[in-house]
Amino acid sequence: MTVETDDRVLNAETSMGAVTLRVGDLTTMSDYYSHAFALEPLEEVSRGREVHRVLGRGSTPFVRLIHTPNLPVVDPRQAGLFHTAFLFESPASLAATVYRAAQEPHSRFVGSSDHLVSEAFYFTDPEGNGVELYADRDRDGWVRQGGEILMTTQYLDPNAYLQRHLTPEIMDGGPSLAGMVGHVHLQVGDLQTAGAFYIDALGFEVTQSHFRGALFASAGGYHHHIAMNTWNSADSGPRAASLGLGDVSVTVPGASDLEALTARLRTRSIPFRSDGRSVSVTDPWGTHVTVAVPELSLEELIAR
Repeated sequence: MTVETDDRVLNAETSMGAVTLRVGDLTTMSDYYSHAFALEPLEEVSRGREVHRVLGRGSTPFVRLIHTPNLPVVDPRQAGLFHTAFLFESPASLAATVYRAAQEPHSRFVGSSDHLVSEAFYFTDPEGNGVELYADRDRDGWVRQGGEILMTTQYLDPNAYLQRHLTPEIMDGGPSLAGMVGHVHLQVGDLQTAGAFYIDALGFEVTQSHFRGALFASAGGYHHHIAMNTWNSADSGPRAASLGLGDVSVTVPGASDLEALTARLRTRSIPFRSDGRSVSVTDPWGTHVTVAVPELSLEELIAR
């Protein structure tokens, strides 16, 4: 039996890859992501004055740090990164990582929430980039209303969560368990323009559009792979060169998915670069997005 695919949307098996951050202090930032989230250096290369370092768990990259001297700090009012969200396979693994992050002196804990589809904890790294740590609730329990997935923000007691899920065994081994980048939440100038790019052109599908000033989208019915908000950045223009978000990475199953993407981009006269294994494009605010096949090596990731 042949399963027909819809070339207007991303493949249902699409996922997110390592986020790239431009950083001013590579040592502090690398140590932070290692100590707070149990990420290990996977690859490093120097290019002139820039040093590129990939960190992750096992063989899965979570973040690429690019030491970029002399760039200004992140302006929280401009378009760019709201947070990178690291997804963990179980509440226990999440709790172990949250506990670890809370002990890190450079961490700034900024809240926790029950979103119905997931439970999440929020931190800010030493250079002002947001980080979410979360675990999904069972997908069978997600509520769908009017074609969208019901999500909300309810109080989640962090101490009660840790008491419920932490054990000595989990505290010892939990932080090293598998994880991945589950979604990326962006700041944009306006939602209509953002939707035209991330939904109509890239091919994500709307999953929640009723939050004031925010839009959530995914591939394959996930609650969201990408989110966009204007809470701090309404009416902002193209990003100035600065520290912070360097690249958003999306992983698709195969070359045919890249071909469908380039067809959508051509139809909309959106410039892009393609090498057959990845497609690079820039959103209306100057945020770089790379869509690549999963066999992309660490060397290819770091060479982007």
